[in-house]
Formats: sequence, structure tokens, C-alpha cells
Amino acid sequence: MKNILHRGLSVIMLSLGVCAAVYAQSKASIIVDADQGEVQISRHIYGHFSEHLGHCIYGGFYVGENSPIPNTKGVRNDVVEALKNIQIPNLRWPGGCFADEYHWRDGIGPKADRPKMINTHWGGVTEDNSFGTHDFLDMCELIGTEPYICGNVGSGTVEEMSKWVEYMTFDGESPMSKLRSENGREKPWKVQFLAVGNESWGCGGNMTPEAYADNYRRYQTFCRNYGNNQLLKVAGGANVDDYRWTEVIMQKVPASMMWGLSLHYYTHPGGWDNKGSATQFSTRQYAETMKRCLYMDELVTRHDAIMTKYDPEKRVALVVDEWGSWYDVEPGTNPGFLFQQNTMRDALIAASTLNIFHKHADRVRMANIAQIINVLQAVIFTDGDKMLLTPTYHIFDMYKIHQDATLLPSTVRSEKYKVDEFEMDQINASASVDKDGVIHVSVANLDLNKSVEVSVDIRGTKVKGIQNVQLLTSDKIGDFNSFDNPNKIQLADGSKKCKLKDGILTISMPAKSVVTVAVK
Repeated sequence: MKNILHRGLSVIMLSLGVCAAVYAQSKASIIVDADQGEVQISRHIYGHFSEHLGHCIYGGFYVGENSPIPNTKGVRNDVVEALKNIQIPNLRWPGGCFADEYHWRDGIGPKADRPKMINTHWGGVTEDNSFGTHDFLDMCELIGTEPYICGNVGSGTVEEMSKWVEYMTFDGESPMSKLRSENGREKPWKVQFLAVGNESWGCGGNMTPEAYADNYRRYQTFCRNYGNNQLLKVAGGANVDDYRWTEVIMQKVPASMMWGLSLHYYTHPGGWDNKGSATQFSTRQYAETMKRCLYMDELVTRHDAIMTKYDPEKRVALVVDEWGSWYDVEPGTNPGFLFQQNTMRDALIAASTLNIFHKHADRVRMANIAQIINVLQAVIFTDGDKMLLTPTYHIFDMYKIHQDATLLPSTVRSEKYKVDEFEMDQINASASVDKDGVIHVSVANLDLNKSVEVSVDIRGTKVKGIQNVQLLTSDKIGDFNSFDNPNKIQLADGSKKCKLKDGILTISMPAKSVVTVAVK
């Protein structure tokens, strides 16, 4: 009987210990210098990426004009409205690895006459080219976003890329503008952003940095500015921590020839051969994933330092045009389609990464999460006529208020969150002030167990009141939205968790949550 009582008491104490861990609250502080903002957070940091991969284009954006799903020129109306809501500033297309095997002339003219091709990178499926230049650029006009075209250096020619630019942007009489008019578009489009190749160190040609730099100089020379259309050209940059690539490009390509230099980095917990499940993961795997996510700060810092050696005025932007989480595909799906679920963990990845980009806004002036619909860290899923918004979508909705706002220097102090050898700050944050003088503070609590009381001291101005508080959280870090339960994770009013007294803003943040507070 004594042993039974002892075992029972142990179970009760263990239960209490778990509850204590879950409900323990720590403290953190943020100092925001509201009178010292100098750098603008470019709205283009909030860009997205669409590739001919899986169901991103076909079934994602594009269903065809004859589809029973409500559409405009074949593009889903529900997707257009969802993207308008988060004010996406730019959209990258057609790849990705697909871009360096894409020949733009195959995607113009009558759809029935367009040649088919094999999508060798993504599933070996047949690409019928029914979604091409006109479809993409018209869709960008529908959404109200700027197109970011990725040109073919790997298997294309200088002439091909040059004529594509002319076809899209020349407002005058020429063979390409005549062809565009014959295909139903007399007026040119505005195309500002042009990537000259993609991942030229790998799927885009397996080039050395020296070879690519020479190719870049040549290709970009023949991509002309026509009329009022001024191209902002992006050179293909490094894969993760290939700092030599950055060094060589900055040495060999003058700032006058490129607006930006790209960087690609994906977050995954166990390396490329053991990425793990998007929904079934341990606390240790979560901590490793977040540690890898936060590595973006070191990457940007070190690439920026190299760029600054050659470009101290920071004329060349660092363009992180592929980032996001990458896990194993969902069971039963085509491994070449890269479809993965999107959990509360991914929301924390998105918030933390955007906070890092804000911190480096003087150099990072464009970024594109991969990818926008049904692929990798998507913001939207579709299934037939159904559509749902992922937790990552809600982060972009929360954070859109930072677009083109002025970054406010912030000092963040918090406890450490540690699981085994993975240690990181419990919270990360950023702050900005918009053109109307409204200050927004966004905070992510990465701790799975502890809530945190965050004290925010906004200095250099007098804050009179709280205008709005948005909160994103869920019961479990592996929670996600499904077509059976599309609103399991959604934005909530967090005003009851905030107070303002004597100029100090106090935020009571639940474990594994993101909060954005607006004050003035």
C-alpha cells in the first residue's frame, strides 16, 4: 500500500511539474528608439515565388478559362483576393530550376499550338506551356504586384533573353512588339525586376563563380531599358555559405551592372537527406529547426560584410529570393511536387526570418519565400474548388504593416530557450513606424513551454495609446490548417494581453506565439 501511494504521489508531482513548465512565465525587455529610425524596410522583402513545380501554377493559380472555379482569364479569383489582402509586392516566375530550361516563345500564341516539354527537374511531368508570359504578367496586374522575371542563362541564349525583355517592355515598332500585339497585348507591361539566371552554381549550369560573372556581364548588357521601363537586374548569388561566390561576383561585376545579388537558404532540421516530417517532429527537432532558421542572421551578416568591401555605399541589394522551410513531402504525394503541410512551427520560422530581414534592411531590400501555393512553405493551399490559408499566410498578414515603414532600432533581451545542444533567445522582435506615425512592434516567442511578459520601452516619443493587437498561436506546435478544419490557426485579437502604463507597453505572450502591436 505504501508503494502504491508513493507511485501515485510521484505521478501527481510529475503532472504538476509538467503543468508548471507549461504555465511558467519568463520576462523579457525591448527598448525601441523611436527617434532614431533611418532605414526603410522595403516592401519587396515581402515577395513571393511561383515556379512550374507541382501544383503551384496549375491547380494553384491557374485553372483555365473554362473551369467551373470562378476565375479571371483562367486565374482563380479566390487566390487573387487572398494575395491582394496581404499586399504581395512582387512575384518571382517561372523558376527556380525550371527557369533555366524554360524558353519563353513556347509560352506565347494560341494555347493549342504551344509545344509541350518535359519538366525534368520536378517530377518529369509534361508541361503544356498553357501558362506563359501573357498569363503571368496579366495575373500580376490582377493581383496588383510587380513581376520578377527569372531569365534563362543555363540553356538559353543572350538573344533569347534580350528579345524577351523587348517583347514584354518595348513601346514602339519592332518585331517583338509586333508579335506581342498579334498575341493580344498592344501595350507593353511594366517589368522592373529581372534575374539573370538562377542557381548558376547548380541546376542553372554548374558554373564556377568566375564563369558566371563573365556570363552575367554579357547577358545583362543586352537586356535593355525601353522607354520608361527601367530594369533592376539581379545577379545570381551564393548557395547558403558559399562566401567565395559572393567575393568573386562583387570583384568582377561592378555595382553599375547589377541592382541586386541573390542568396538562397532553406531551413530544414536534419540536413538534405533527413529533412523530417512537416507535422510529426520532436521537441529536439523543433529546436534544431529554429536554430537553423536563425542561422539566416549570420549568413546575411557575413555576405553583407563581403559586399560592403566592394560596395560601401550599399548600392547593391542582397536579394534572398529563395527562403523558407523544406521538409519531406507529405506521404502519398509525388516526391517531385514538394508538397508539405504548414504548421505553427512554420509561422515562427516566417516571423523570425522577417525580423532578421528587417534588422538588415539597409542591405536586404528584396526577398521571396518559397513557394506561394501548394509547394514548400506555401501561404495558400488549394484542392479543386477549395482554398485555405496557412499559418505562414497569417504572419504575412500580420507583418504587412512593416512594408515601406521606417525601421526603428531595437534592443532585445530575453532568457534562453534550450533543448539539448540547441540554444537560442526566447524571443526575437522588430519595430517600425509608418508614414502616419503609427509604431508597430512584432515579437515571436519561440519557447514551446513558457509564456513571456515582454516589457517594451518606446523611447524618443510619447506613446498615447494602443490601437491594435494581433495574436497568432495554437495549442500544439504541430497544429495546422486542413480542408477539414481550415481555421484551426487564425489571427486573433490580442488586446487583452497588452497594456500601456507610464509609457511602458507590456505584452503577455503565450508560448509559441507571434504578436504585433500598433501604438501611437
